[in-house]
Amino acid sequence: MYTRSKHPSRPPECSFVLKETKDIWDKLFKEGHGADVYIITDDQSHLKAHSCVLSAASPVLHNIIQQSKVKDGMKHIKIPGVPYEAIYAFVRFLYSSYYEEQKMKKNVLHLLVLSHCYSVPSLKRVCIHLLEQGWLTQENVIDVLQLARSCDAPRLSFFCVRMVVKDFRTISSTEGWKVMKHANPALEQELVESLVEADSRKQEKLRKMEEKKVYLELYEAMEALLHICQEGCRTIGPREKVLKGSRVTCNYPACKGLEALVRHFSNCKTRVPGGCVHCKRMWQLLELHSQMCSEPDSCKVPLCRHFKEKMQQQSKKDEAKWRLLVSKVVNAKNALGPFSARPSKFIMIN
Repeated sequence: MYTRSKHPSRPPECSFVLKETKDIWDKLFKEGHGADVYIITDDQSHLKAHSCVLSAASPVLHNIIQQSKVKDGMKHIKIPGVPYEAIYAFVRFLYSSYYEEQKMKKNVLHLLVLSHCYSVPSLKRVCIHLLEQGWLTQENVIDVLQLARSCDAPRLSFFCVRMVVKDFRTISSTEGWKVMKHANPALEQELVESLVEADSRKQEKLRKMEEKKVYLELYEAMEALLHICQEGCRTIGPREKVLKGSRVTCNYPACKGLEALVRHFSNCKTRVPGGCVHCKRMWQLLELHSQMCSEPDSCKVPLCRHFKEKMQQQSKKDEAKWRLLVSKVVNAKNALGPFSARPSKFIMIN
């Protein structure tokens, strides 16, 4: 591995670590030549090590070694609360950064704790990376979450919470959850609240998507109305226009439905606003068009100028409502980006 570091007061430093070099350090660890420290585990097993290596790799171990007593020419230090296999993997990593995947996977939680307690950030990064990249499971995620909180690993904690929220039903029935529920009820409450919050965000997102869909449909209706009144469509349009017939495909999605609405509006006996549901819809579309139209004097859409004049008599409250609606309709179109099928025919009124 080749690395280069820059420092403002001295030339760049370079290093190149060969695999053979790592192998030498790994061999030194395994054979223990010249070892001057015994690491004692809970089961009273002994592991040989070199104080200079341990001190260089961990400032915490350095302090412990400094305070340890010498017995038979060897210093003795204890690493309690962790099985021998995990301590072996931990010390081996301090020497050479080597680890066996199966043993790492089996002891990753112990190693995460050791890396935090003995201040070995390189091992901590490895443990967090491996957990984030696939070693989190439904069974261990609660344990990992609690350790992540204790070991100052906020990113890993975030991964755990996200996994719990995503698969809450399964994880909340695991043994880890049951133990956590009794030992740490505050964490359980926090996770339940995270689930509720995530569900609320999801519902809000769906609501906004549906709302944008409605506004986009209104915009398409405005375009289709302008298309029918200016150019004419398949079977409906200005009298002076030659219609193309029902077999011709129309590029305006809302045109077909609007054709039926316009025909109903022109033939309805009731027609007055509020007297017919369909006509009321048509009145609203005509008024919305007028609010969006920038050329009422030359516009061919029926009643466009009439509604423009009516706008002068609106209350400030009604005017604000219409402006908000126009803004949302235009924004729904703009949200499609520059690759939408047709350019906008409307100019938003200030």
